[in-house]
Amino acid sequence: MEHIVESIIQLDHKLFFILNGAHCSFLDPVMKILSNIPVWIPLYLFIAGGFFLVLPWRYALAAILGLLFTFLLTDQVSSALIKEWVQRLRPSHMPGWEGTFRLLEDKGGLYSFVSSHAGNCFGLACFSSLVYRKKWYTSGIYLWAGLVSYSRIYVGKHFPLDVLCGALIGLALGWAVYRLYQRVCRKIAGKCAVS
Repeated sequence: MEHIVESIIQLDHKLFFILNGAHCSFLDPVMKILSNIPVWIPLYLFIAGGFFLVLPWRYALAAILGLLFTFLLTDQVSSALIKEWVQRLRPSHMPGWEGTFRLLEDKGGLYSFVSSHAGNCFGLACFSSLVYRKKWYTSGIYLWAGLVSYSRIYVGKHFPLDVLCGALIGLALGWAVYRLYQRVCRKIAGKCAVS
């Protein structure tokens, strides 16, 4: 088992160097923007505000709370729980790796597994796409989540396995919160029918 884990880690390292090394100078600022969380606040507000355009206000409010709960869960599970438990070093903190790859941002925190960016983006994509149920929206939001996640490898902050596992955790938690949202909506519908 230990040999299998070591082989996976070695493959992950090789893939990191391939993906991080495949760059174009005009993409560098684009990838830095994609990795920058505050840049996406208008998108988050647009998604949350859009709930009020397609849903009755009570359901829209529940959807916003669901979105916030998804963010809280994905962030806490990835950062406070998994990163502290696994303690896998970021590429920028690997002994002897300095100068062997492109690091477009500061070194960041010590640990990388799993990527919080990937978890948060895919959690948001999963939850909101299940609420909206529009093919154009689903395609666009998953493309965005994939690009943001890839940017974390491009800028040198995460290994591919960090991003993949972060995305899977985000999808699972986004789906779980959506199921909770459905239960809340059924209760809201029951209360509206009585009153």
